[in-house]
Amino acid sequence: MTTLILPAIDLGLYLNYKDDPSAIDECKKAAKALQDYGALLVKDPRVTEADNSTFIDLMEDYFNQPFEVKLKDARPEIGYQVGVTPEFKEEPKCQRDPDCQNIINRMPEESRPLIPTGPDPKWRFFWRIGELPEETKFPQLNAEPVVPDSFKDTWSAIMNQRGNQMHQAVVGVAEMLSIGFGLPANTFPDLTKCGPHLLAPTGIDLNKYGKLGVICAGFHYDINFLTIHGKSRFPGLHIWPRNGSAKMQVHVPEGHLLVQAGKQLEWLTGGEVTAGYHEVVVTEATLQAIENAKRIRPNRPLWRISSTFFLHIASDNILQPLEIFNSNSTLYPAIPTGDQIKRELELISLMKA
Repeated sequence: MTTLILPAIDLGLYLNYKDDPSAIDECKKAAKALQDYGALLVKDPRVTEADNSTFIDLMEDYFNQPFEVKLKDARPEIGYQVGVTPEFKEEPKCQRDPDCQNIINRMPEESRPLIPTGPDPKWRFFWRIGELPEETKFPQLNAEPVVPDSFKDTWSAIMNQRGNQMHQAVVGVAEMLSIGFGLPANTFPDLTKCGPHLLAPTGIDLNKYGKLGVICAGFHYDINFLTIHGKSRFPGLHIWPRNGSAKMQVHVPEGHLLVQAGKQLEWLTGGEVTAGYHEVVVTEATLQAIENAKRIRPNRPLWRISSTFFLHIASDNILQPLEIFNSNSTLYPAIPTGDQIKRELELISLMKA
């Protein structure tokens, strides 16, 4: 399997020289990258590796707590949309989605994902970021955040620091995409105002699940608008680029963030951009990183943490293709965004119909 070098865009260049032709070229490059690959790399000087490291340390300590302690932070009555989601709770979408299964069946054998036999062994924590709507028809998706009892003194400050950094970075990418597609700069950012944005780290206990071939997160796409990731300490992410390339490992260089297209972007572009399928598995490179971590940081919890943020379209906005995109109304009918999210959560067993 080869490593995919994704196109990289310079968000700092755009922010500092918005009217310069070179900045406009970066915007077009961003749009083309998501059309071709469903993903891109972005460099934002405001987002630092030091802050990412502080955040990952916090989440390692949180997920390393006993099961019963973490379970106090779960909110199953609202589909786990804030607080913690326990391991073996979220089912990979393809286990229930015939369309997804057909995609896998059409792949060459060597490009297929590993097939899960049950729910993912990952934990997740959802921390709300950004302004909440004053009124909404979808209160389950716009709940107040949960602060764990054991981390009351440090939690909010670190989570908000990291979450606000990631939020401003991915909104900057959304603005670049608007321009790259020939739309007013505020088109996509305005649709995300008061959305149910989530700082959404996952945690995998590598003492229990750090074995070759273990599926940490089964083959799926993200259900939101754009997803942005900081660099993980343990590799294992594979993506399937739209441009016809086979299954690829992703390398995120130091100082960069990874952005992936979600289902809401696919909907708004009428399929011009498609949500990117991906999986996280334990690979030989993961095992090597585990051995390095045991040697370099022997007294730290051995958890794989994803530094992930989900940018959403506001729940009460109508999700439908924008006028400039040719669209199939059967595939992308007009629907309240909150209903789109609830349907997707039902498919992965986080919310009941």
